[in-house]
Amino acid sequence: MSAPASPRRVLFASLIGTTIEFFDFYIYATAAVLVFPHLFFPSAEPAAATLQSLATFALAFFARPLGSALFGHYGDRIGRKATLVAALLTMGISTVLIGLLPTYAQIGVAAPALLALCRFGQGLGLGGEWGGAVLLATENAPPGKRAWYGMFPQLGAPLGFLCSTGMFLLLAAFLDEAQFMAWGWRIPFIASAALVLVGLWVRLRITETPAFQKTVDRDERERLPMATVLRRHSRMLLVGTLSLMATFVLFYLMTVFALSWGTSQLGYGRQEFLLLQMVGVLCFAATIPLSAVYADRSGRRRAMILATLGIIAFGLLFEPLFAAGHPVQVLLFLCLGLGLMGLTYGPCGTILAEMFPTPVRYTGASLAFNLAGILGASPAPYIATRLAGSHGIAAVGWYLSGMAALTLLALFWVPKEPLD
Repeated sequence: MSAPASPRRVLFASLIGTTIEFFDFYIYATAAVLVFPHLFFPSAEPAAATLQSLATFALAFFARPLGSALFGHYGDRIGRKATLVAALLTMGISTVLIGLLPTYAQIGVAAPALLALCRFGQGLGLGGEWGGAVLLATENAPPGKRAWYGMFPQLGAPLGFLCSTGMFLLLAAFLDEAQFMAWGWRIPFIASAALVLVGLWVRLRITETPAFQKTVDRDERERLPMATVLRRHSRMLLVGTLSLMATFVLFYLMTVFALSWGTSQLGYGRQEFLLLQMVGVLCFAATIPLSAVYADRSGRRRAMILATLGIIAFGLLFEPLFAAGHPVQVLLFLCLGLGLMGLTYGPCGTILAEMFPTPVRYTGASLAFNLAGILGASPAPYIATRLAGSHGIAAVGWYLSGMAALTLLALFWVPKEPLD
């Protein structure tokens, strides 16, 4: 048997993979607002084109539970390492293909159809990526540091966002609008191939987690992990899904919706607003480790409950803070929202992993996370855009607070102690 991987290698492998996955995911989110409505849905009226583009964005969230079932099955049957490599390849290939797609002007309605297919592939890969990365970290964690280890893959979200936004800002600095729309937007998608190669190299050098190896040694693997989760752990699946609703709604309101509304309705320039978002994402990255430290000391559930109470209160600040002509005010809005996102996102991976036993943990945790994505994130930009257009920004805040209240109720059903 090979020697266990060093903690540094394990944590870096969990971090680099999710960073790459979220980089790929966010460049699509940015392009779905800035590029795709013009190049893949040009026959529609501008507002309708944006909504159609956001619909393809939402498609990945419906693919993610399928990715959870597929990769979760093999992650619980053959191991975390091989499954993580396959998930990374699925996501990476789909992303590069988006950068090579012909537009509507070149092949007509086939263009948005192919775009949707590639977006589905992105969702499939990310559905298998997240759970495996969290388990890679938490199942290698020493006693008393499970939340700290579990937050490393969570850091991939802000790091991926910073990399994707930074690349779009560089393109805006060196290309004019015509060049960007003609070919510049393709660069981030094609360039992700280099990042995927780095991620593969790191992940091929790690070993299997001790927890999964014990399951193999004891012959405790489930033949059909998905069936076992649905039959024996359906209550925890439901609780885990609802426990992350506020997390997903908040993040996609602060990124996709905020970028779309801020640049189309509030008069902020694309480059200006992306810079404001980057500062907000720094707050996101800073609060993730803070929440992990608190979760290890005071409990995962308590940390999540306090963060969710903050999100409920933040929903009331949408209208006074997210306004035209006040960039400093909008910066405060983004920093508060994304800072709260870090507080809830840091411990959520660990809390889900602890709700399921090792033989079905990959499947259970991944499925709960990605079902929360369907219910929380996938409709959030669309619902928020419709609410803001018909009832004003305040209605978007009430929508967030309502989803957070649902999450708060679910958190009281989360077990205080890990299942194993």
